[in-house]
Amino acid sequence: MKRSTRRRLGEGALYGLLGAVVVALAVAADWPEIQENFLNGDVLRSLWPEIVTVAAKNTVVYTVIAFAGGLALALVLALMKLSPVAPYRWLATVYIEFFRGLPALVVILAMGFAIPIAFQWRPPGGSIGAGVLALIIVSAAYIAETLRAGIQAVPVGQVEAARSLGMSGAWTTVSVVLPQALRIVIPPLTNEFVLLIKDTSLLFVLGMAIDEQELTTFSRDALTTNANSSPLLAVAVLYLIITLPLTRLVAYLERRSMVRVR
Repeated sequence: MKRSTRRRLGEGALYGLLGAVVVALAVAADWPEIQENFLNGDVLRSLWPEIVTVAAKNTVVYTVIAFAGGLALALVLALMKLSPVAPYRWLATVYIEFFRGLPALVVILAMGFAIPIAFQWRPPGGSIGAGVLALIIVSAAYIAETLRAGIQAVPVGQVEAARSLGMSGAWTTVSVVLPQALRIVIPPLTNEFVLLIKDTSLLFVLGMAIDEQELTTFSRDALTTNANSSPLLAVAVLYLIITLPLTRLVAYLERRSMVRVR
């Protein structure tokens, strides 16, 4: 038997096994209970339209603010880490390693409770401001390493050519290095944006007013109010609607970058 034939038979057997598992689960499932607890029409209707106009909107707004702030701070950190001045490199390295080593939830709790107690200072925007600031701080540590890798991936010849034309080091970085580096790191930056969307679910620990709730907090409150799990399914679908197009965009951009390299 040819190797290609054996491979096709093996793939067919795997697909058959997967199909059998799906059918078995479908047969074994208690569909009336599933419909009552996860697809309850009355509960789902009660979530509309606030689940979109408040919860989904807030999730996107918090993510965009955290990403924009994290990107700006990360750019400074990346340039500091690549600086010839040693103290700048040390400061950037300590920041990046420290906040990459901490769970985002710990930083959110620290900004929401520990910092106000220790320094008698509360971030603008109350609890939500503290949570978004924590996401900015954490995301900056990850994005900084991405930007640093992108900057170092720019061919040295580009920099040398710009300097030979009389451009200063700072202007070379702004006009030559950074535009190319940003194009290189678009896929991982998009992936970081997707991760931030999901990290906004951690903001529930700070407590929120009704008009400040993101998707996870909204679903938790709705679940408690209705004693039904349908809000969880609705929120899961909305998360997928938001994140799946972005993940597909990441895959598309990665394929394009691979084609350009070849």
